[in-house]
Amino acid sequence: MKTLDTFKTTDFLTITEKGSFTFSAPSNIALVKYWGKKDNQIPANPSLSFTLNHCKTITTLQYEPKAEKNISFDLLFEGKPKESFQPKIQKYFERIQDLCPFILDYHFTIDTQNTFPHSSGIASSASGMAALSANIIALEKMLNPNQTEVYYDEKASLLARLGSGSACRSIKGNIVVWGETKSIENSSDLFGVQFPYEVHEVFNQFQDTILLVDKGEKQVSSTVGHELMHNHPFAERRFTQAHENISKLKDILKTGNLEQFIALVESEALTLHAMMMTSMPYFILMKPNTLEIINQIWKFRQETNIPVCFTLDAGANVHVLYPNQYKIKVHDFIENELSKYCQNGQFIHDEMGFGAQELS
Repeated sequence: MKTLDTFKTTDFLTITEKGSFTFSAPSNIALVKYWGKKDNQIPANPSLSFTLNHCKTITTLQYEPKAEKNISFDLLFEGKPKESFQPKIQKYFERIQDLCPFILDYHFTIDTQNTFPHSSGIASSASGMAALSANIIALEKMLNPNQTEVYYDEKASLLARLGSGSACRSIKGNIVVWGETKSIENSSDLFGVQFPYEVHEVFNQFQDTILLVDKGEKQVSSTVGHELMHNHPFAERRFTQAHENISKLKDILKTGNLEQFIALVESEALTLHAMMMTSMPYFILMKPNTLEIINQIWKFRQETNIPVCFTLDAGANVHVLYPNQYKIKVHDFIENELSKYCQNGQFIHDEMGFGAQELS
């Protein structure tokens, strides 16, 4: 069984020249939601996500050797210093230094940017921490080139998780499972694994349009929301339900049964928000226009028999999911009917992607 000790780097080369890497990593959207976590960023329940393609963070990591062993970095967002990001990155480096002690030998300059609009209401922590972790692993490959690609992929996902839980699902694969569960072979709490089973062709190039209902900062951070599951009256049943739904979704992805897919995915989204509304303190992250969009999607699906559905993150924005073959009709529906419920009429068309990539 793999543990944190499996991924501790103890033997690595010393280099005296500075250099850099650049990686992109996408956001992902969970279909079976993770809500609640244990110590050290371990999920209270497993999750399954589609990796996106266009909503990405692009991060360049410049490294320069130094004599003193400590955590040292400068952080830039779109080329300009970003002090508000500093504490999160400091905590990230503190969490990974035992696994990657070589980071203490370098001063890093981290320059990051998103392909989606800043303050759009799309969480960038998953894509951002995945891109940074991919860069750290690229440096480790250079210093410690004796491990397998599987090891490096798993460790990149592990490092990303220590920065932001859901970031571990943005490293590798178009469909990713994170969290140990009986129905998924080799699933792990430590890192995300690519869905290892047959997937029906209807899910090829599956589409996701993100409707930007509210671009403001969330009322409650995800960290606080996860903590509220500790004493939640329905937590244990919810954790069991997540395991059950991943098992069901495993079969749905194989058979391509879109009716069952829609029912499970929408139920998961509403369950996530139900857990928030029944925590103590309780809170509602959906907005009136979130509900308007959901009702419009239900009406459109009933009238057209087009298998379009929604899912939600821990916020007001709506992800509209649909097979590629219906893209033109659904785009018309979004532009003509749903865009009016979006802040400034904004939405982003995306589709299933494949994880982090090194850029030349």
